[in-house]
Amino acid sequence: MQELVGRLTALDPVASETLKVVAYFDALVASGVGLDGLLRAAAAMSGTVAGAQRRGRVSRFSAGGRRLDAEVTARHPERVQPGFDIWLERDGELHANDEMVVERLALAVELLDARRGSGNGLDTVVDESTPIGERAAVLARLRVDAGARIRLIATAIGDAIPGATSTIVSTRYGMLRATLDTTGVAPDVVAGLGRWVRADHAPTSWNGAIVAYRLADTADPVIDATSLGAILQLAQVYDPDVPHDDVTAIGRLSALEFEVLRALVESDSIRAAAARLGMHHSSVQARHEALTRELGYDPRSPIGRMRCGAATILWRLTTPDAQ
Repeated sequence: MQELVGRLTALDPVASETLKVVAYFDALVASGVGLDGLLRAAAAMSGTVAGAQRRGRVSRFSAGGRRLDAEVTARHPERVQPGFDIWLERDGELHANDEMVVERLALAVELLDARRGSGNGLDTVVDESTPIGERAAVLARLRVDAGARIRLIATAIGDAIPGATSTIVSTRYGMLRATLDTTGVAPDVVAGLGRWVRADHAPTSWNGAIVAYRLADTADPVIDATSLGAILQLAQVYDPDVPHDDVTAIGRLSALEFEVLRALVESDSIRAAAARLGMHHSSVQARHEALTRELGYDPRSPIGRMRCGAATILWRLTTPDAQ
């Protein structure tokens, strides 16, 4: 399939993009992605809201991966299938692959329903749209009491924790592995640890684990959501579809500018920052002035440090491969 896509790209861009849609949904289905993941994929590929009504519940996601409320603005194009409806919310003329996205989404949801119950069900447990009674029923099948104290751990999909129940979940930040933890043993891979909660409140822990994982790196490989304090709430309410000017400004910086900015914010003085960077004091002073103009605030002032820290965290959360 990938070879065929490559050959067609030069000949017929629309046809090649259509094949990419097919290949992408095939990969999602093969990975066992749930409804939320399929909708996020459809929204990202089409650049507009994707929605579904299944078993009486409406689920909608923006192109940026954000869960939306149940108030549907449009259903165009739409597919009505036995047991579910799916749609895109396109205003105006359809884009070239809208119909194909909806067709593959419908097929994927149909396959999802056909194999319902064949997995371990953990994706249902961490899905915040799942009614608490249904969540408790799945937990019972996993031999976990709904009132038990658990946490969720987020890792890369290839980093399974031996002996623990896990599944692949599609998130707004891509595919991650969700692992149910009852022991409290820290993993030895890059991971985000969710807060300890009642088992039937698992989505709360999972959402925190996702944020913590996005902030983990080789220097700090395991981040506990509990340690993030108010940062966790800030990250969870931030809407990447409406990026803040501070976050956009951080994203415009070059790698060198960002390195200088970090040294300026974390060092006690400009001379200390220059020593850390191995640069002359006057050069770092000039870069400090340039960064102040670029950002619109002084990153070394007390308020500026807070703004810079918050913007950097939100940039890392919402930018692929951000360091």
